[in-house]
Amino acid sequence: METGIIERRIQKPRSTIHITIDHFNKRVRVEDYLGHFQECIEESLKAAKDISAEKIIFKTRKENVLELLAQGFLYEGSIDKFFLGSDCFFLVKYIRNDRRNSEEWEKEDRLITDVLNLPIKSELDVLPPAYQGRKAEVTDAPQLAQLYGKVFKVYPTPMNDPVYVQKCMENGTVFYIFIHDGKIVSAASAEIDGFYHNAEITDCATLPEHRQYGLMKHLIAALEDYLISHEIYCIYSIARSLSFGMNAALHQHGYSYRGRLANNCYIFEKLEDMNLWVKNYT
Repeated sequence: METGIIERRIQKPRSTIHITIDHFNKRVRVEDYLGHFQECIEESLKAAKDISAEKIIFKTRKENVLELLAQGFLYEGSIDKFFLGSDCFFLVKYIRNDRRNSEEWEKEDRLITDVLNLPIKSELDVLPPAYQGRKAEVTDAPQLAQLYGKVFKVYPTPMNDPVYVQKCMENGTVFYIFIHDGKIVSAASAEIDGFYHNAEITDCATLPEHRQYGLMKHLIAALEDYLISHEIYCIYSIARSLSFGMNAALHQHGYSYRGRLANNCYIFEKLEDMNLWVKNYT
């Protein structure tokens, strides 16, 4: 199935690089690497040139940060304990100036300041009995796709396609949902990396008429319980920098702000900046 996003494992004479070629978002992302680091950098630059990418994202270890900075990469954020207890740093290179410059940066600065001033809430609000929460099943894929199609006009991945949603589930992504009057009204997922024991909380969506009850906080809590029970102790999320509600939900649920990825992906209506949030149980 063609999604515009291709994962590749490239074996070179002195290195191996795991890379995501993302045509839709006009970016290349290095997920992991082994061996000769300069060769890995060169391969990422080549991949970006091949698709006329506007941005390269390198998920790197601490010992390689200075080498990337020396070659024109910029630091944008980090994830604590990502690589089996070792921190991950997001180093990026912009190929085009207009991809680097964000028109909403000052507004997002004010928003994150307001969010970080909110108190942490350890207890979840009691929900009306009309909402039933549970882990999603493969048969929920059509309704999940319908939900994402309603909430997001644009999304980085084709979550409005039930076949794609089902494929995500079959590949290990876990979804939790809330049902109201027989229909899915809120959902969130966890993309799990079993090798490094980390997971990304993502695909968070609630229909506007159901957002006053804090459903997303309950879904995040349910996903965390599932992840911890499966020995996943590094949990992170990447939220739209313009979404007060989503950033507030993560902050109040004990996540720590770790930076902002400029013009990271197409979501909601346009190319947007995304905030990094991290929670660790190590």
